[in-house]
Amino acid sequence: MFRPQPISPLPGQESVWDYPRPPRLEPCDQQIIIIFNGITLVESRRSYRVLETSHPPSYYIPPEDIKMEYLHPTNQQSFCEWKGPANYYTIIVGDKQAVNVAWCYPNPTPEFAPIKDYLAFYVSPMDQCSVNGEKVTPQPGGFYGGWITSDIVGPFKGVAGSWGW
Repeated sequence: MFRPQPISPLPGQESVWDYPRPPRLEPCDQQIIIIFNGITLVESRRSYRVLETSHPPSYYIPPEDIKMEYLHPTNQQSFCEWKGPANYYTIIVGDKQAVNVAWCYPNPTPEFAPIKDYLAFYVSPMDQCSVNGEKVTPQPGGFYGGWITSDIVGPFKGVAGSWGW
């Protein structure tokens, strides 16, 4: 099996190949902003980052820092071997909607209990997601919810044709 060649991080950068497996949860006080159809849905400095080998971080935001009136629960569910069962939300702002683009863990495993009911968001459907003012690039592949910034280096799981993922 082909193993990707990790990119060496420069000072101030992190390599996703130095992240652990199983993943680690860490508090994050960086400013997280998410805009959808011109509305700022999220503004938070109280998120958590989930760090997992080969993945850029996913950010989980407390519902108190989200304009929850724009999020609507759906029947979509998934299961993470580390965090447990997830529930999904559709965002509707004005005449624009994005289906199943946010998710949370209402009953996470004990290791991830701090993110109970916190929400994570896919980057691609949003007008903009940013971390400390830097616009985020979505993790490739459409399935994973990682956020790529200039301080994160890969290669990242989800790149077409890489490692059979």
